[in-house]
Amino acid sequence: MMGGQPIIILKEGTEREKGKGAVYNNIAAARAVADAVKSTLGPKGMDKMLVDSLGDVTITNDGVTILKEIEIEHPTAKMLVEVAKTQDDEVGDGTTSAVVLAGELLKAAESLIEQEVHPTIIVNGYRMAAAEAVRRLRQLAFDVKRTDKATLGSIARTAMSGRSVGTNADFLADIAVEAVQSIVEEVAGELRADVDNILVQKKHGGNLKDTTLIDGVVLDKERVHPRMPKFIRDAKIALINRALEVKKTEVNEEIRIRDPAKLQMFLDEEEKTLRAMVEKIKASGANVVLAQKGIDDVAQHYLAKEGIYAVRRVKESDMKKLAKATGARSVTNLDDLTAKELGRADLVEERKVGTDDMTFDGKAIAGGGSAEIELSIALKDYAATVGGREQLAIEAFAGALDVIPRTLGENAGLDPIDVLIKLRADHQKKGGKSMGVNVQTGEPLDMIKANVIEPLRVKIQEIDSAAEVAGMILRIDDVIASKKSPPPPPGGGEHGHGGGMGGMGGMGGMPPGMGM
Repeated sequence: MMGGQPIIILKEGTEREKGKGAVYNNIAAARAVADAVKSTLGPKGMDKMLVDSLGDVTITNDGVTILKEIEIEHPTAKMLVEVAKTQDDEVGDGTTSAVVLAGELLKAAESLIEQEVHPTIIVNGYRMAAAEAVRRLRQLAFDVKRTDKATLGSIARTAMSGRSVGTNADFLADIAVEAVQSIVEEVAGELRADVDNILVQKKHGGNLKDTTLIDGVVLDKERVHPRMPKFIRDAKIALINRALEVKKTEVNEEIRIRDPAKLQMFLDEEEKTLRAMVEKIKASGANVVLAQKGIDDVAQHYLAKEGIYAVRRVKESDMKKLAKATGARSVTNLDDLTAKELGRADLVEERKVGTDDMTFDGKAIAGGGSAEIELSIALKDYAATVGGREQLAIEAFAGALDVIPRTLGENAGLDPIDVLIKLRADHQKKGGKSMGVNVQTGEPLDMIKANVIEPLRVKIQEIDSAAEVAGMILRIDDVIASKKSPPPPPGGGEHGHGGGMGGMGGMGGMPPGMGM
C-alpha cells in the first residue's frame, strides 16, 4: 500500500501461499507421495494396481514404476518423483527406501518447525547428519571381489526380493552376475561395469526359466532375404554406413526414355552398379553385412546368391556396440572395405527368441534395515557432540532412519515397535552391527549370514537423495502459482469469433476446422 492505494504486482487469479502455511502444505504433499509407496517396501511389501486413462492395468510394487505411472499435479510432490527417478537412474535400486526416508525426514522437520526451530537450522543439521551417515556407511561396508560370485549372487537376490520372481531368484541372480562379469573393464586401474553394454530383450510367451544369457550382441533385426543362410560360422563382419542402393541425385530431375531398348540399358546399368557393390563386399572376404541404411532388392538378391548374411537399418548405437564387440570398423566408401576393416565372431545366427541387469561396485553392506538402525544409534551419539539447535535436527534425522526397519516389519505383519526394540538391543551388543529384520519371524537376524546384502552405493545414494530433497522442500517458504490457462475449445469453426470474420474459426484468417 502506498498512500492508501493497493499495488498489484501479480497477475489476476494468481494463488500465493507463504510462511509456515506454505511449508506445512509442501510437507503434506511430499508425505502423501511417500505414504503411497510405503506399503510396498521390502520382500513382504504389498502391490499397487494402477489403471490408466485407457483402462490398462499395471500391478507392481516397484516404487519408481508406481510414481512414474500415477499422474501427480502438486509441484512439491513431483520433486519426490524425481528422487525416485534419480535413484533408479544412478543405482537401479532403493527407490522406495529413498522416497520413504525423505517423507520421514519431512515429518520430523514438521515437529521441529512447530517448536520454532528455523527451517535453515534443520537443513544444516540434516546436511551434517547425511555427511556423517555416509562416513559411517563406508566404515560398515566390506570389500567384494570380482571373483566372489557367491556374494555378488546374494546382492542380486536381495535386489530382486519382492519382485515376484518366486523360486527363480537363484537362477536369475546367476544370470545377472554372469552378465555383469562379462562386461567388466579395467579403466585407469579401476574395475567398471557399464550396464549399457547389457541389452535386455523382452519377448512374450514362455516363463522365467526360459531366460537366456547370450554372450554376444543381439539385434532385433532379421536377414533381408529368405535365401540367405540362417547362420554363419566363423563370421567375418562388415559394418557399412551407407545405403546399398543406387544413389539419388541431389536435385529434382526427369528422365524421358522413348526407346524400350534404352530403358533396358538404364535398368541394366543400375543392376550393374548394385552387383559391383556386392562384388566389393565379397572381395573383402566378408560373409556378414550389417548396414546402417537400406539395401536394394537387387543387392539383396546378389548378396543371397553369394551366401552372405545381411541385415539393414541397424541403429547407430548398435553399430557402435558391434564395432566394440567384434573389432570391426565402420566404412562409408566400399572401396575402403578390406579384410582389415572386418570384425570377427564365432557365430552369427537368426533366432526367434527373452534377465535382470545389475550393477555393482567394490563394496557391499548388510541389508534388512541393519544399516539404518546402526546409523540411527551412531547419529544420536554424534548429535551430542555437535550441540546447538542443529543437534535437534541431527537427532530427528537419526529417528527418521528407523522408518526403514519399522516399515519392513510392519509390511510383514509384525509389531513395528517390538521389531525396533529387539534390533536396538542387538545392535548395542558386540558384533551386532549386521543384525536386521527377519521378516519371517520378526526376530533379529545376521543379514550377512542370511545373504541379504546390498551395494554400498545404493545406501549412499538413498541417504544423499532423501536429505537433499528434504532440504530443498524445507527451504521453500513462498509458493506463487499462476492461474491455469483454460483448455482450448474443441473443434474450430463453430467456436470462432463472430462479427466481421465471415465465419473464420480460431485465429484470424485460419480456415474453419483447423483449430489451433
